[in-house]
Amino acid sequence: MGVLAVLGLVFIFENTRNTKIRLLIPEVTMPLWMALLGTGVIGALCGVYFMRRRG
Repeated sequence: MGVLAVLGLVFIFENTRNTKIRLLIPEVTMPLWMALLGTGVIGALCGVYFMRRRG
């Protein structure tokens, strides 16, 4: 699990260019690494939440 986390972080921080992102709000320009990191954090929090509900 630790190796996958490190590889994920390397992937995130290697993608540093700006990109346009649009979800429910108007289009914003932000570094791609910030969008990837935010998505990873949200995914990790969802995983922790559902594992605790299950156990």
